[in-house]
Amino acid sequence: MDGMQNLSDDQRDADAELLQRYATGDAAAARLLTTRLVPRIHGHALRVLGDRAEAEDVAQEAMLRLWRQAPEWRTGEAKVTTWVYRVVANLCTDRLRRRGAGAAGLDDVAEPADPTPGVTQKMQQAAREDALQQALATLPERQRQAVVLRHIDGMANPEIAEVLGIGVEAVESLTARGKRALAAQLSAQRDALGFDDE
Repeated sequence: MDGMQNLSDDQRDADAELLQRYATGDAAAARLLTTRLVPRIHGHALRVLGDRAEAEDVAQEAMLRLWRQAPEWRTGEAKVTTWVYRVVANLCTDRLRRRGAGAAGLDDVAEPADPTPGVTQKMQQAAREDALQQALATLPERQRQAVVLRHIDGMANPEIAEVLGIGVEAVESLTARGKRALAAQLSAQRDALGFDDE
């Protein structure tokens, strides 16, 4: 899982440096920053929206907004990753509201990237991902955003608070309630999903 917990402060500072280099016309900096950010923001949007095409649109729009912001970017005021995740969260919220927060389409959930597991393991992993996506789709939008940012993208609560524009205590509450709701929904499927009492 490629989450925010894997990024050091130096890498985050490097994001701001790359953005500044892009603003001065450095195309290589833009490619590198795109390579660093797009897989994570696309993954976040996919988990929140449950639709690959919509997630691609959101990731593309977020990057376009970042490129437009580049000439006025002020290093030290916000982390590039926090800023872009906030844009993604807002774009996802807009799309969920437009579609009436209906159930997410699950046909486009990606297969596991690791080709080494056997067919049975792949099928079981896909079933687990489908079950998680279905359970995530039932959560209220703010809980879903908080749970995905915390437990899938690996962000710390203060950063999630900044992304969602709420307090740290609200993040803790949202993630705790979301996690309980997911556990309750998925507990009935433990045997079918191949989880035993380890």
